[in-house]
Amino acid sequence: MKRNGTAIKTKSGFVAALDIGSSKICCLIAKPHVDRGAYGDSGPRIIGIGSHQSRGIRSGVVVDMEAAEQAIRAAVERAEQMAGDNIENVVINVSAGKPRSKLVAFESSIGGHGITEHDMRRLLDPSVLMREASDDREIVHKIPVGFTVDGNRGVRDPIGMFGEVLGANVHVVTAQTAPLRNLRSVVERCHLHVDAMVVSPFASALSCLVDDEKKMGAACIDIGGGTTGIAVFFDGELVHTEVIPVGGNHITNDIARGLQTPFAHAERMKNLYGTCLPSPSDDAEVIQVPLVGEDDETGTVQVARSMLVGIIRPRVEEIIEIARERLAKAGYDQLAGRIVLTGGTSQLTGITEMASRAFSQHVRTAQPKQIDGLAEAVSGPGFSSVAGLLQYAVATATAPMEANIDMSQPPNGWLGRIGHWLRENF
Repeated sequence: MKRNGTAIKTKSGFVAALDIGSSKICCLIAKPHVDRGAYGDSGPRIIGIGSHQSRGIRSGVVVDMEAAEQAIRAAVERAEQMAGDNIENVVINVSAGKPRSKLVAFESSIGGHGITEHDMRRLLDPSVLMREASDDREIVHKIPVGFTVDGNRGVRDPIGMFGEVLGANVHVVTAQTAPLRNLRSVVERCHLHVDAMVVSPFASALSCLVDDEKKMGAACIDIGGGTTGIAVFFDGELVHTEVIPVGGNHITNDIARGLQTPFAHAERMKNLYGTCLPSPSDDAEVIQVPLVGEDDETGTVQVARSMLVGIIRPRVEEIIEIARERLAKAGYDQLAGRIVLTGGTSQLTGITEMASRAFSQHVRTAQPKQIDGLAEAVSGPGFSSVAGLLQYAVATATAPMEANIDMSQPPNGWLGRIGHWLRENF
């Protein structure tokens, strides 16, 4: 349904996720809790899906507000039409602003009394955490990854414990303020309110990694169109994130320039014939390549498939090597005992084998975990980020958003504690 000058607030308790990517814009609308029958199982059910080719976005950064707004509107309106209602709030992804990940330690005196939720919230006060960020950056995530009481490590939930000093190791993710403001602004121009921002690789990891991988240690590498995101989990917690401004669109550009063909045809050849692994038959296999500016049959040339492979392989090697180097530089190359590839570019033939050799360990390609109502057309690796955003939105649907919480008042009882944990971890 078309939008007018004011947003219509949804009355059905829907949650919505909006993936603003460099290749596509995708919106999912879901009911957070749907009764599944006699066993009392409940979970989200997707009731609206919308997708549109991305415009005005380059490597996750808004470069054309008007074009980006039109693409977002188109994707959201398609999802609303399918859902039969309008949405007002969305959870969106962040690849822009050079996200920076840092583990920091904080301590607070508690005077020997029992630790309360209020002590936890005082320790994790955003004003305290922002001391670790420069003036041109803002916090995207603050995730506790472990607590200490009087120096004793390994505390998972310090509520109710007694001690003199409460400490926390917090994973703080920041990003440059200006690109985030541009992202919020273009979404708000579509009459939508941004409930939360989630770093893209974190969202992809939520939808792709299984619980055992998160506990044992794994790196989820999302190779998208304009960026490649890395999220490292260990002991069930997100401990590192990184966004690299190189992705599948760079492969397409290499093909277009190397073969002098339009970008649309370069993308088509990449998807139909693209591979990272050369084979003996590549020289014999011929591909018809239309030339830029030529419309008739005389404007095509024949090239061996080996030439296409020769263009694709170096760029894929570069992406994988940069990801490996970034993990090593951050000190997580050994901690991440398993590598999981996702994102649209992860579907290239041979990329799993190439990554396995580069990382010297087993690598698997993952698609989002199944969600009720997720159509087959949007269930591939290219939709991992939006599926993870929806999981994040569902996890926080029943709890007030962090920005609206009165920091001076602790939440009530165990329900409040669960809501606080969901807000901090999902």
